[in-house]
Amino acid sequence: MSEDFQVKFLIVDDHQSIRKLCNSVGSSLGFACTEAESAEAALSSLEAHPPEIVLADLMMPNMSGLEFLPQVKQRLPHFEIAIMTGHASIETAVQAMKLGAYDYITKPFRVDELKLLLQRMKDKVSLVMENQFLRERVSAEMELHGIVGSSSKIQDVLRMVGRLKETRTPVLISGESGTGKELVARAIHYRGTFAKRPFVAVDCGSLVPTLIESELFGYEKGAFTGALKSKDGLFQAAHGGTIFLDEIGELSMEMQAKLLRVLQEKEVRPVGSNQRMKVDVRVIAATNRDLEIAYQEGRFRKDLYFRLNVVTLHLPPLRERKSDIASLIHYFLDRFAPGKIISISAAATRCMMQYGWPGNVRELENCIERAVALGNQETIGVDDLPPALRTQPQHEEEAFPSTPAPLHSATNTDLEELERSTIQRVFEQVRGDKALARKMLGISRATLYRKLKRYNITAGKPATAAS
Repeated sequence: MSEDFQVKFLIVDDHQSIRKLCNSVGSSLGFACTEAESAEAALSSLEAHPPEIVLADLMMPNMSGLEFLPQVKQRLPHFEIAIMTGHASIETAVQAMKLGAYDYITKPFRVDELKLLLQRMKDKVSLVMENQFLRERVSAEMELHGIVGSSSKIQDVLRMVGRLKETRTPVLISGESGTGKELVARAIHYRGTFAKRPFVAVDCGSLVPTLIESELFGYEKGAFTGALKSKDGLFQAAHGGTIFLDEIGELSMEMQAKLLRVLQEKEVRPVGSNQRMKVDVRVIAATNRDLEIAYQEGRFRKDLYFRLNVVTLHLPPLRERKSDIASLIHYFLDRFAPGKIISISAAATRCMMQYGWPGNVRELENCIERAVALGNQETIGVDDLPPALRTQPQHEEEAFPSTPAPLHSATNTDLEELERSTIQRVFEQVRGDKALARKMLGISRATLYRKLKRYNITAGKPATAAS
């Protein structure tokens, strides 16, 4: 958990003097304190402003602390609540603990006693949140591995990620659908010093136009029909971290103007509110459109374009980095068939290398997942591929065609790289068993030996690409 993390502390008591005392103690510990004079008022604020620590009185009108406690635990299962009581008894303490209370404190209490209780609660919440962060970080790092490839274009992208990860500079990521724009945005965020802060991804193209403003900036209770309680927006959720605005070119001109104001003034005004709230977020935007042409044609605000376009990162389509297809295929095979030895037929290889991949890496991922699901778990053949990829199969003894007729800029070098990486992968999985490797690859003994020699593949030794 980051050092600038501030615990949100909610005090629930019908006596103002108790709330004031608890607020003073919590503030001295660096907590962000809020108060509620009843259990009902506290419950109505939980969704919009969830606390990490709650301290509630046992005896309150209408709803007691013991009735309030399970409702809080149901809504905020990972955070802690303690009970204040002036009617201490073993029975009350046991009942509170069974309902999920962290502890209880007897009124009147000493300031140092309350400080110790709150500090212990903070330590437990911090541990829970740290574990949650680590799980999310591991998940994010696994996702980042999807940025696979050794081509010069993808390496340029990774070098730029390395330069941007420690800055707060706005970034505009351009590229066709399926090229991995969100993966790159996550890489910039999670590989930098702000990794422990929020990362909020927003698909601007999927937001309902009439609700975009309330989703982004939040709303007050009664702001519109159905707004039964106040709620923070996605910008508030990303405070201190990164907000990723995917397909930003889909926003209306009206929303573009409001977004520009937020970026300039660093504050949002929830729908139905006259109050403005400060937000500190790093903005990473992405688009599959040419925004420069869009603003020249009047379809995108010029001032917003230049506000976002401080650094531009372009992701190449897969057809422009076909040398990465081999690595991507085996990355997805390892994901969808972990521990299994699956080879690729010559005809299927030709299909994948000659295909144009209009859906880019996402389409390739779906293709491999489909092939694994429909195939025999041993060899991926043409029949296992989507209809769009299927071409006339080539009948050759080789595991892969050596002299294909290029389509969509597929080159002999691309095909050789896929052949090399596939043989290397199979050979490693069978632990150097040449007979089993030959069987899995569907090639003769002589062909296998020739390929092993050509690509310098030996058991336990990384292969090097043919020159």
